[in-house]
Amino acid sequence: MKKYITKITMVAILISTLISCKVSKDIETPKDAFPENFRNASVSKDTASIADLEWKNFFAEQDIILLIDSAVTRNNDLQIATKNIEIAQYRFSQSKWGNVPQANLFVNASSNRPSENSFTGMNLNQALGIKHIEDYSAGVSLSWEADIWEKIKSQKKGAFAAYLQSEEVKKALQTNIVANVSKGYYNLLMLDAQLEIAKKNVLLNDSTTNIIKLKYNAGQVSSLAVQQSEAQKLAAAQLIPLLEQNIAIQENALSVLTGSYPNAKKRSIALSGIELKNNNSIGIPSSLVSRRPDVKSAELALKIANANVGITKADLYPALKITAQGGLNAFETSSWFNIPASLFGTALGGLTQPLLNSKKVRIQYNIAKVEREKAVLAFRQSVLLAVNEVSDALVKVEKLEQQQTFLQQRVKTLQQAIKNSNLLFKNGMAEYLEVITAQANLLQSELELANLKREQLAANTDLYRALGGGWK
Repeated sequence: MKKYITKITMVAILISTLISCKVSKDIETPKDAFPENFRNASVSKDTASIADLEWKNFFAEQDIILLIDSAVTRNNDLQIATKNIEIAQYRFSQSKWGNVPQANLFVNASSNRPSENSFTGMNLNQALGIKHIEDYSAGVSLSWEADIWEKIKSQKKGAFAAYLQSEEVKKALQTNIVANVSKGYYNLLMLDAQLEIAKKNVLLNDSTTNIIKLKYNAGQVSSLAVQQSEAQKLAAAQLIPLLEQNIAIQENALSVLTGSYPNAKKRSIALSGIELKNNNSIGIPSSLVSRRPDVKSAELALKIANANVGITKADLYPALKITAQGGLNAFETSSWFNIPASLFGTALGGLTQPLLNSKKVRIQYNIAKVEREKAVLAFRQSVLLAVNEVSDALVKVEKLEQQQTFLQQRVKTLQQAIKNSNLLFKNGMAEYLEVITAQANLLQSELELANLKREQLAANTDLYRALGGGWK
């Protein structure tokens, strides 16, 4: 028996060696999917990029670092992604056993009573004087399929790519969470700054209203001047509860991201105290495949599609399977373990070729090829979107800086206009409407300046994320 199994195994190995070949040629990642450079970026061959920085080194504010660290540790979506990685790892480990023979231990006992009028029943009664047959067996069964067409190898490649892809999905999720936490914190600082601006403006309007009331009592202005001044003060005061509401909502949003119940968030720095970084190092577009998790995930999806084509193509060809059984067998319990008389063994090797279901198998192969073509297009699209996001972030960083220059000059001009209008109004050389208008314009401009600073910080974060930063 052992000798027979050895011969079949040797024949199988010989056949595998002689006719083993790769039935399907993989499609490589398209190299022409990347442009030479990003729009709005100076031409450079430097591969270094700010995306190479760990998020703890990119962000300088300690409050942001603490919030992101909490999000990376406690965010529920990230924890779910971690579990998906564990599942993919188990599946990959399972695929490694494809080349290992399946072995099963069996113990069987049966009793059969044939009809007394049957041939078996009549002979059984005449030969042994009994009316039923008992059979007892115990042993091991083995089955093994030779990987002639690299089907099992393709399964392992696909499982490994799926495992790597699950890691990239988690990385992509983390880059978004890191960006959202930082932008949420910057938004919180902007709301704080706007709240302070609104409170100062209320005090300024209150001072102006008192002056107008004194002039009204002196008969120098009408009651309309007092009413318009008070209305302007109420408009500024109305902003305070609105901003306080938005602050609480933003804090709650950060709580969800960091995996905690709604609570206040510590701010040890003001919006004006944050310096804007000059992020000139962006690298080249082709480096996105190694830095951006979503682009890398699309590349791995192509590898999975290649593996599926190989699996379905192998199903079209004959499969070589070897099965064997061996153990103890007897029709009486008393002689069940009578060795070597009760020993038995069988071995079988054969090729199976799809016939009636060959059309179905070929359709599956054609579907797998189309899916692979889709994977190539999906990769191109992921690169297109990634390059577009980087280009958008670059132009935002550049143009927001120019806007800030003009808006800062505007605020300085209006601040001086407030001083001049108040002085002129006290001396009767300006109308009250000029004072009110100047105050309204200053309030709006200061609010816009705080929002613009927040947009600049967010643009820097978006550039960092678009380049693939935030998952390290």
